[in-house]
Amino acid sequence: MMSLLENCKLCPRACGADRTKTRGVCGAGASVEAARASLHLWEEPVISGANGSGTVFFSHCSLGCVFCQNHEISAQGVGKAVSVGRLRVIFRELIRQGAHNINLVTPGHFAPWVAQALEPSLPVPVVCNTGGYERVETLRLLEGKVQVYLPDMKYALEEPARRLSGAGDYPAAARSAICEMFRQTGPYQMRDGLLVRGVLIRHLVLPGQLDNT
Repeated sequence: MMSLLENCKLCPRACGADRTKTRGVCGAGASVEAARASLHLWEEPVISGANGSGTVFFSHCSLGCVFCQNHEISAQGVGKAVSVGRLRVIFRELIRQGAHNINLVTPGHFAPWVAQALEPSLPVPVVCNTGGYERVETLRLLEGKVQVYLPDMKYALEEPARRLSGAGDYPAAARSAICEMFRQTGPYQMRDGLLVRGVLIRHLVLPGQLDNT
């Protein structure tokens, strides 16, 4: 794991930071940081269901979206360090509370630790909830451990991606990432009104920017 952090290329920015000594462009260092873990009743209905989704909000983010609804977590790094063992305990606590799934929000910059925490497999589906700005190689660390991918597809054009999220390469990166997600999961599968396998894409429609759709 340390080799992945000493020249970090977990996200498309591939900043090369030595996260054992400093923080990457995303703001993450050498340990997992999480801001909140709880049952979430306000995700997409096929994710939250009646009981809620067992959601873990990870600190920091590789994007810099000016409209981020979780700005304190993503940009300001609100949260605290948690071990892989504690992360696994959190998953189990949420399942005991009745969570339909374990919902990992923006986990990409912590993917090596998350992959460890997901072994052995959990008795409920695992959802990877992401802004869509992911590297295919990083997603492959989660292959077989994630059953549902919940990515954004924020932009079709480079200019608004650069201006609003600081990532002109977002459209190409997100397309490649979503194709990899689908390769891993295959077509969607539903059970009792809940998504248990597959990819659910959220597309951002910005005011006055239909050309970006």
